[in-house]
Amino acid sequence: MSEESAGGGEVQEVREVREFWQRLGLPGLIDVHTHFMPGRVLDKVWAYFDAAGPLTGRPWPITYRFEEDRRRTLLEAFGVRAYPAMVYPHKPAMAAWLNAWAADFAARTPGSLHTATFFPEHGVEGYVHRAVERGAVVFKAHLQVGAYDPGDPLLDPVWGLLADAGVPVVTHCGSGPVPGPHTGPGPIGRVLARHPRLRLVVAHMGMPEYGDFLDLAERYGEVRLDTTMAFTDFSEELAPFPVRERARLAALGDRVLLGSDFPNIPYPYLHQLRALERLGLGDGWLRAVCHDNARALFPEGTAGAEHGAS
Repeated sequence: MSEESAGGGEVQEVREVREFWQRLGLPGLIDVHTHFMPGRVLDKVWAYFDAAGPLTGRPWPITYRFEEDRRRTLLEAFGVRAYPAMVYPHKPAMAAWLNAWAADFAARTPGSLHTATFFPEHGVEGYVHRAVERGAVVFKAHLQVGAYDPGDPLLDPVWGLLADAGVPVVTHCGSGPVPGPHTGPGPIGRVLARHPRLRLVVAHMGMPEYGDFLDLAERYGEVRLDTTMAFTDFSEELAPFPVRERARLAALGDRVLLGSDFPNIPYPYLHQLRALERLGLGDGWLRAVCHDNARALFPEGTAGAEHGAS
């Protein structure tokens, strides 16, 4: 899809995003943290952001408040070759329904990484097993919104199943923007101690406990971190990434993945890319973060990413 397919006000951003990855010699971007949800669910999420709810802690304007087709078209125009539909429940009896919706989204969306989720409830192991059998390549867990302990006994077989299957779980386990009852490195660290082969992707670099989650990544070889909102002006105001940790960030460059939180971000998509660039960790690091690491983690789901962007 050409950049002219985007809305008139987005053409310049489309051009600059494409120039970013073209300069790096990449075939496009792979974003491991994007949100597509059933319409009525996303409307409620946006209403929560509009109200600056207690889990956001500050005003949070939605930059890409568009209908679904326009959002998909815009990611394609940006050159995002693969991305998930990060769904997550906030209560019981919701996850299986979200999984059915996400499976349908993946089936009708070229480039979508088939996503699923779970909640600590009776029957969770069964519907997680079915989602894996049906082709889910990534799961989303949100400990802040769900307000559940990842060490809940109901979830222990789920973590084990996903570890054995090698299916990554993008998990909001850091305490940003505001702490939850089970956020921080402790609760998820205990899960990793029981399931050290779990392919855990720490959302938002674990902000604001960056150093603690870098520790977990150094301790467990399958732990990765996504860049979602980290290093941006918006996040640096309240939870700046420590300059002293940049050397560790560079050393873990093969386990850092591009994430954006699109469409629920209070700034342009391009700003996340520029924020990564200004870290000064080099083009090789950027290539790995923006494409190659995710390509290695999702080899089947990102097969189209190896071809040139249309």
